[in-house]
Amino acid sequence: MSDISIPLAERLRPKSLTEYIGQTHLLGKSGPIKRALDSNIIPSMILWGPPGVGKTTLAYLIAKKLDRPFYNLSAISSGVKDVREIITQAQKTGGLFEKKKPLLFIDEIHRFSKTQQDSVLGAVEKGTINLIGATTENPSFEVISALLSRCQVYNLHEHEKKDLEQLLINACAADVFLKKFNINIKEPDYLIGLSGGDARKLLNILEIIVSSFKEGETIQITNSLTKELASESIARYDKNGEQHYDIISAFIKSIRGSDPNAAIYWLARMVEGGEDPLFIARRLIILASEDIGLANPNALLLANSCFQSVQVIGWPESRIILSQCVIYLSHSEKSNMAYKAINKAQDFLRKNGDHPVPLALRNAPTKLMKDLNYGSGYLYSHDYPNHFIAQEFLPEEIKGTSFIKASDNKKEREIKDKIDKNWKGKYK
Repeated sequence: MSDISIPLAERLRPKSLTEYIGQTHLLGKSGPIKRALDSNIIPSMILWGPPGVGKTTLAYLIAKKLDRPFYNLSAISSGVKDVREIITQAQKTGGLFEKKKPLLFIDEIHRFSKTQQDSVLGAVEKGTINLIGATTENPSFEVISALLSRCQVYNLHEHEKKDLEQLLINACAADVFLKKFNINIKEPDYLIGLSGGDARKLLNILEIIVSSFKEGETIQITNSLTKELASESIARYDKNGEQHYDIISAFIKSIRGSDPNAAIYWLARMVEGGEDPLFIARRLIILASEDIGLANPNALLLANSCFQSVQVIGWPESRIILSQCVIYLSHSEKSNMAYKAINKAQDFLRKNGDHPVPLALRNAPTKLMKDLNYGSGYLYSHDYPNHFIAQEFLPEEIKGTSFIKASDNKKEREIKDKIDKNWKGKYK
């Protein structure tokens, strides 16, 4: 019988991969994790994705499916000593044999220092353990390169709306506590929106709502009821929980919206909550390029300088450095031309595939390549007036395709006008 003192999300944690919802790109018929499980050989891996998408659950179910010893650490509360103790236990379990190699799961591995990550590296290299790390941060920045090179990185996607709706239906049908009520989820939209795609948060909000009623009552869950009962209950900041991501989202959107007062308020919420200052500074670097970019290139320089300063200073003085950067970025002109351009180009590639590099643009370091006309016909721009000469730089099949579009932003228009002038309307 379920212990209702345990949170609903934990009570409903899947017991097998067949109960697991979502991530079909990894677990579907041709998914890489599915293929690895079928072969009974699993690589060390980093599971990268937003909160509540099932990273911890997936690690547990992989170990269960393969019948492997499973060790679980949280980077928030564990250190080198804990890692070494587990490695010692793993060595006694038979780590030299693949079928019995223990799995070490490290939640929030991005919070491990370089020294802590180094303590895991040796065991992975020797084959003592398979590592499964979970992170909400880009592992390229947060996991040391030596460890990252020995792991497959799998990106877990946010749950789709249909997945979350199914999760609600399953919860009402399966959970001992929820079955004591007559629950009709008439309007799930606000509930799903409040969760931000986080399955754990979704179930926690559902439990908050249901707990407001008496056993046996009929509950019509509507958008207005959810707003009334749930919104205030979750509006606190927890640097290790779901609100961590809501606050940083509000922070970034305030800067993007050129409201320095609101941005400073959300910054203060994070400072008072003990947030990692480098986490905030990294987000400012991204924003400086994504939302300001070409409208004010100095924004990226200042954001990067802020990050470096915060690394040196730390709390509490870093709050002043962050405040200076936040006010500057909020006040700055905004442009997302670069962001939209790379998105458009990537989308074009996915839809149209790759095209061969034109011969004139190919590298020709050897005589054979030169004999094959690699580099033939290329015009060296510096030999021409204003260091420019019109020539084709795209594959023949897609010449004239434009990825850069200007809004009414002054700097964006200047860039687009120069493109039009140089290329005489080629890129429309």
